Amino acid sequence: MAKITLGICTTHGPILNTTPEEWMLRVPHDHKVKHWFRNKEYTFSELAELRKHENFPAQITLEERTRRHADCQHGVAKLAEIWQREKPDVAVIMGNDQRELILDSMQPAFTIYHGDTFWQKPLDADKASRLSVGIKESEWAYRPHDPVVWPGLPELAALAFEMAEDAGFDFAASKSWPDMGAHHHIGTPHAFSWVIRRVMGDQPVPILPIITNTFFPPNQPTSRRCYDMGRFFGKVIKHWKQDVKVAVFGSGGLTHFTIDENFDQSLMQALIQRDEKFLCSVPQTTLMQGTSEIRNWIAAAGTLAETELDGSVIDYVPCYRTEAGTGTAQGFMVWR
Repeated sequence: MAKITLGICTTHGPILNTTPEEWMLRVPHDHKVKHWFRNKEYTFSELAELRKHENFPAQITLEERTRRHADCQHGVAKLAEIWQREKPDVAVIMGNDQRELILDSMQPAFTIYHGDTFWQKPLDADKASRLSVGIKESEWAYRPHDPVVWPGLPELAALAFEMAEDAGFDFAASKSWPDMGAHHHIGTPHAFSWVIRRVMGDQPVPILPIITNTFFPPNQPTSRRCYDMGRFFGKVIKHWKQDVKVAVFGSGGLTHFTIDENFDQSLMQALIQRDEKFLCSVPQTTLMQGTSEIRNWIAAAGTLAETELDGSVIDYVPCYRTEAGTGTAQGFMVWR
């Protein structure tokens, strides 16, 4: 029978894949947009005033950014080392899409990819030119230099669809990544390709991608629904009649684009302690903007809930870039 032998929750964003100098390329964007922080929305100037007592100028110097960048790279390297040591046979990745594949013309809450393979390739010059500054510099971590085909996990997907009929889940089904035409993105969403490239070292095992609509109203699932969805997949894996070691990933988060260290630390402790009450009661107004990707960690926690694996934090690195406390909090956790 299939058995979950490894769990990993990890951030995947551009700060992990750009230099400390390049982190600051996103500062103009931070100034332009409104930011969610502790269930309220603020302009940049309002946020800077609210958080001025937190002394962010000392945390955004080049020296400090360089130190935290090194900590992040060490965390990623540790994940890759653990992956190589544990050697799972297959993986289930809880990730999300950011208008990379799924447009607002048809936006499911949950999608199971059930194709035999899925693909990734470099962007052409026109598509690459339309990427935002600070994003295009990180593309190397999401895309190989040459087209590649990665293995899917259709057998496990088929079992999930079968069991979902009695479990109260109505998943959308995707068998191939669509041709996005003039859209700026093609291929595998970055929540999945980052894990393949930077944790699996471009040598993936067969993968079941689960796409959750974390970002876009009006049908973002609640934290409870995400946890229950993950728990459902724990049962699916348990019923899979294959003698394989399964790894479960939660890809995304942590708080961004306004960092909240107190919340992140509480979340990671709840994950370690299997605190279902905490994990299932995170407000929708907390899971906004990039912080919304924490839904993938909560789903992974549901999948791991009935295993005997012990969770621990490899590292937590808040990567600030402005005096308002904007940036991206990076975190790396493992269950073994």
